[in-house]
Formats: sequence, C-alpha cells, structure tokens
Amino acid sequence: MNAEDVAYYLRAHPDFLSQHHELFTQLTVPHPQHGGQAISLAERQLHALRDKIRQLELKLAELIRFGEENDDISTKVHRLSVALLEAGSVDSVRQALIDGLRDDFAVPHVSLKLWGVAATDDASGVAHPDAFGVSEAARRHVETLRHPYCGVPESIEVASWFGEAAPHIRSLALMPLRSQGACFGLLALGSAEGERFYPEMGTLYLDRIADLAAAALAARAR
Repeated sequence: MNAEDVAYYLRAHPDFLSQHHELFTQLTVPHPQHGGQAISLAERQLHALRDKIRQLELKLAELIRFGEENDDISTKVHRLSVALLEAGSVDSVRQALIDGLRDDFAVPHVSLKLWGVAATDDASGVAHPDAFGVSEAARRHVETLRHPYCGVPESIEVASWFGEAAPHIRSLALMPLRSQGACFGLLALGSAEGERFYPEMGTLYLDRIADLAAAALAARAR
C-alpha cells in the first residue's frame, strides 16, 4: 500500500479518524512554520484552521474597504448630480462638471468637447467654445466607443484637448456623451499619473458620470 492508497481510503471512509481519535495525538507531522519540529495531527489541524480564519479575515477586510470606497464614490456622484440639476445653462453645466471632478474626484485636468445638439448654449444661441478643436476623425473614433476609453493618450490631438497641461498627460479617460443614442460630445479626464486611468480599470462610475453629464447638457441646449 502506498500513500495514494492511504489517501484514497481516508477519503472513502471519512469517519475513520473519528472512530480512531487516539491517532490525532499519536501521529505527528512537520510543523507548518518550523519544518524540523513535529506536532500532532490535532495541533496541525488547529494551525490549518487558524490560517483559514486569517485568510477569511483578510478577505472580509478587503470587501469592507471596497464597500467603503464605493460608498464614498456614490456620495461624490450624488453631489455632482445635484450640482448638474441646479445648473441652468450649458456653460454652468460645464463649470459644475469641472468643479466637481477636480474638487471632489481629484481629477486635475478636465476637458469638455461638444459638437452636437448641446454645442449651442440656450442662453445665447451661439456655438459654445468647447464645440471647436475636435477633428472629424476624432469624432468618429469617439462615436465608436461603447464604454469610456482608459489608457494613454492615443494621439497628439487628444493630448492637446488639455491645453497647457498636454505635455504632462500620462493617462486619460475618454467618455462619450450621448443623447437619444446619438453621440454629441465627450468628457475627457487627464492625469500626470500613468496609473490613474488604465485599460483594466472598472468604468461603471465613469459611465454614470457620462450619462449624467450628457443628460444635463442635452436638457440645457433645448
């Protein structure tokens, strides 16, 4: 009989050790942290349980941290929603977005580009300054995005949307703005930190912020 046979027998007869409980104190195995020290099966089982409990505690702490982070982001999105609702024009929506993203979300560089229905401010009836500076090729690219793009600037044009900060942009998020299925602009967030916006990051809240911004802009342009 070899080790595999013994293991197979014990798996097939799970009550064996309970019927022969004296083996827990008679048989010894190496200590999990100190290989030269022998301990009983019972003590080894206690070590295994402690390790499992420690892993569960770490997992619980991680889940709690994620929950707290999500609560914090939800609170910030709520404040931004209120500010957008209170904004009375395209220009005030733009300012509310910039202030909220910079102050609450600590996004250092924000750019809003409009070329559709919301490019005209209802208060003045003239084209909004943000309607300029986006090439036709860039517009078509943004319109193909189903979710925000996160990563490095893909072109000099994209980086130029952040003005004087362009040379310092190492990562960005491009968020298409849509109304009734049609893309009419984009909200771009930039950072000098290369890890701030990365391809594998979740975009749930970016999607929600883009939806809120698009709805507020489209409503003020009517």
